Amino acid sequence: MIKMIEIKTSRLTDSDELNRGVFAKRDIKKGELLHEAPVLPYPNEEHEHIEKTLLADYAFEYGQNHSAIVLGYGMLFNHSYEPNAVYDINFDNHTFDFYAYKDIKAGEEVLINYNGEVDNDDPLWFNEDYEERIAEREE
Repeated sequence: MIKMIEIKTSRLTDSDELNRGVFAKRDIKKGELLHEAPVLPYPNEEHEHIEKTLLADYAFEYGQNHSAIVLGYGMLFNHSYEPNAVYDINFDNHTFDFYAYKDIKAGEEVLINYNGEVDNDDPLWFNEDYEERIAEREE
């Protein structure tokens, strides 16, 4: 069986160091399971420690009382407000399951909406922080 996805350099990020993304190695049909990413859940009250690290931008909500670090390729999917993939939390298996939201062509970057829902166009948390820091500098 040919591996479905791979990690390659993404053109979507500005960083020289953190410019990776998930790409389709073959054509993927809508609804197809792309990846089951295991998670490391932790209680929300411990998130203050994570916030002091780079991992804070990669933590996911995991139910009402927990957050999670998503392993495997799960942390490497980039954001789009017009994603071609979605994810479901599988609490029984402790995984984030990524599915094709629409047909994805071989070589295409696989993108999710970081807000968790395909049509949620709320500003992203890291963009809000960035805009606040810029506004503070201008004052």
